[in-house]
Amino acid sequence: MGLKLAAAQPDRDRIDRTARAVIECAADAIIATGADRRVTLWNPAAEELFGWTATEVVGLEPPYVPEELRAEHNAVLERVASGGHVSFATRRTCKDGSMVDVRIDASRMTDSAGELAGWVCVCHRSHDDEPVRHSMAERARVVRRLGDVVADMNAQLDLEAVLDRIAASLRELTRADAGGFVLIEEDRLRLVSLDGLPAELRGRTADLQSSMVGQLMRSGKTVLMATSDSGGFDDLIWAALPDLHTITLSLSHVAGRPFGALYALYSGRKVGHVELELLELLAGHASVALSNVTAFEEVVRQRAHERAVIDASADGIAVLDADGLVRQWNPAAHRLTGLSPDLAAGRRPPFPLPAPGEKLTYRLGNGRWIDLLCTGLSGRGEKVLDFRDVTAAKELEEAKDLFLATTSHELRTPITVVQGFASTLASRWDKLADADRRAAVQTIAERASSLAKLVEQLLLGSRAGADQLQVSNGPFDLGGLLRGAVAAFGPLSDRHTLGLDIADELPPAYGDPMATDIIIGQLLENAFKYSPDGGTVSVHARPDGDAIVVEVTDQGIGIPPADRERVFERFVQGETGDRRRFGGIGLGLYIVRQLARAQDGEIAAAGNDGGGTTMRLRLRSAGRPAADTEAAS
Repeated sequence: MGLKLAAAQPDRDRIDRTARAVIECAADAIIATGADRRVTLWNPAAEELFGWTATEVVGLEPPYVPEELRAEHNAVLERVASGGHVSFATRRTCKDGSMVDVRIDASRMTDSAGELAGWVCVCHRSHDDEPVRHSMAERARVVRRLGDVVADMNAQLDLEAVLDRIAASLRELTRADAGGFVLIEEDRLRLVSLDGLPAELRGRTADLQSSMVGQLMRSGKTVLMATSDSGGFDDLIWAALPDLHTITLSLSHVAGRPFGALYALYSGRKVGHVELELLELLAGHASVALSNVTAFEEVVRQRAHERAVIDASADGIAVLDADGLVRQWNPAAHRLTGLSPDLAAGRRPPFPLPAPGEKLTYRLGNGRWIDLLCTGLSGRGEKVLDFRDVTAAKELEEAKDLFLATTSHELRTPITVVQGFASTLASRWDKLADADRRAAVQTIAERASSLAKLVEQLLLGSRAGADQLQVSNGPFDLGGLLRGAVAAFGPLSDRHTLGLDIADELPPAYGDPMATDIIIGQLLENAFKYSPDGGTVSVHARPDGDAIVVEVTDQGIGIPPADRERVFERFVQGETGDRRRFGGIGLGLYIVRQLARAQDGEIAAAGNDGGGTTMRLRLRSAGRPAADTEAAS
């Protein structure tokens, strides 16, 4: 038993024999357990009382402690380990399964260095059944009430509500004068729940390491009891209880880490192992309840995060159940399809489903093109659909295909003509009259000029698409530029009448004269091209506040309202058949808009009441303050 002896060896042997004889002959059962709580001594009286022999129990945990009283047994040992002696009435199990009422006197056993070496329990058969029955009845009542409290705690899903319920239950079960819960927050403690203490203490904080909770964590124990006999409690955050005498603490864990501690406060009343046992039990159940609440809150946070991501996504996202019906429909899905979440829920989506892992491109009823991807959720039968608007890309792809076909056609005609006339001149030069040779060379020059113009337009379109159009903005004479353009285009068509109307005292414009000349030239060319039956083409210029507006109006085929914005995109013309009827590659108006914007201007198309189109160019007046005088795009 590790007795503290300093006698000579013969005396020590004699004393050991005497002690062993006393134990062997004792009328009461004597049981010793080591620090690991395994049996190290089991005397004959213990064998007679409980039925197990020493050979059967030594080296094992005590088999005579009923499962439902094991927490009580451990709490007693913890109490004894911290100093003192405990005597209590309880019941123990015999080898044959029967129960025996006993009173146990428990004391600590130390080694030669004074360290805890184990415990000694002396068991007496109890002949006074009334206290035992009363104790067991009270214990049964507490166990039933504990079960109700635990069920109530686990029914709560709000952390604050659970903590308050724990505080109230702790005080009720342990008959403490006050109690509550302190939360561990890194290196601080925060009083988050209390019962029986002033409400203003809620939220008070303290240093963890210097606190009793820190002491409990460092000790490796599950419960701790301290009394005012060893010092005052004035520095503690819960010291507002008058005549505070005893504090008991027990840790609660969440995810294997200390989450906080339950505390029970007593003023003057003696605290026994039953209170410690209840505190330890309640702390364990609180760990389960708190784990449930924190897990639920984490799920709620995760779902809220996922929902925010889904709602903020530019892609349409839908979740379908096992029957293919919509369960979730995010705002982007509403914008793309025009179908609100209320209308979409419980119905099939307004598009076919691609095979899992495959992409499907589909045109919706509203004319939008979407790319669809479908992913199945393992084990749930649900599917997640992701779909994005690819209308612009689809139209650009179609426009590029049409552009390539049109450009090939536009290039083929002049190249064929140049090639034919050049071959004729090369093979029949001496046989041709001088006039025929001149006519052939003139035709080659005209077609080469057309090719050069087409290539220049392609280059301008490429630069505009890469935002590389270079302009040099500054004041210039817009009226003079318009007069020159009208004079140059007037003789080009004998079916059109070209008119010019410039307001008196038209102020200088601010921009790039070369870029503006290209714009006006393209607008006049289009006016002639798209009014094949002739008519009047008018150019008007007038000041408008701090801007100048130039309008080019024709009496041609006009532009449908739906296309008046699209014609300024690359590779687009007003009507599908216009390419074949009028030619062109659909870059002219795209270049016009980019050049206008490079000058801090804008251009738009409008229809006329009598038919035809008005192109309206708006440039800044030279008197308007410039955002930047060195313009570039």
